[in-house]
Amino acid sequence: MLLLHGEPSWSFLYRTVMAVLAARGLRAIAPDLIGFGRSDKPGRPEDHSYARHVEWVRALAFDRLDLHGVTLVGQDWGGLIGLRLVAEHPDRFARVVAANTGLPTGDEPMPEVWWQFRSVVERAATLDVSRLVQAGCQTVLPPPVRAAYAAPFPDERYLAGPRAMPTIVPTAPDDPATEANRAAWKRLRTWDRPFLVAFSDRDPITGSMAAVLKREIPGAAGCEHPVITGAGHFLQEDAGDRLGEVIAEFVRPRRSAPSA
Repeated sequence: MLLLHGEPSWSFLYRTVMAVLAARGLRAIAPDLIGFGRSDKPGRPEDHSYARHVEWVRALAFDRLDLHGVTLVGQDWGGLIGLRLVAEHPDRFARVVAANTGLPTGDEPMPEVWWQFRSVVERAATLDVSRLVQAGCQTVLPPPVRAAYAAPFPDERYLAGPRAMPTIVPTAPDDPATEANRAAWKRLRTWDRPFLVAFSDRDPITGSMAAVLKREIPGAAGCEHPVITGAGHFLQEDAGDRLGEVIAEFVRPRRSAPSA
């Protein structure tokens, strides 16, 4: 299991999900994207590009860890990066779980709430990462959890990644990442391995992408796609146990006990 987080969180986001997966005997790896969590943090926003983030995760997963038979779990940027890897290295992946994510090409408009989020991240004099994560949750995060989300970013010198990520999402047809994402979509439209769409019911940013993924990717046709109720954008926080069980059942279904 390769669990990829998004903006502006880090692998801490998957702590509850990972506990469920481990209890079901599944090996889970949740890296921090470059610029986030405990990973290195290049100090300039221009150090970050979509292509670089795809390559950084590719190098970790395949060159360093040599992963095969991977189940991708991608949420937010974890899907934007992970779905590119699935399309470009399909032989490495066995199945996909897409959770509150998508693969934008800039050919369709982003929702207004996303533009509001981008404006805040770009212009805020002080960027409070824990507040941004809380805003994407339906539940109230305890102070220690909020502190954990803030910990990797003690001051502005560490914030180039969170500052940059909204600006490198393809939002126009001539975006630098558009052609690569269009090519990825072309390949994903032939992906016939299991593809689960596990979105929450209260995410105004990515909610519309669930129907697109289910419609466009052949591997989604044979799956029963759950809706994680009562959860926001960061469904790992709001419903981590439930999401973990959904993923585990998708990968390793429980067998019904034989009747007497």
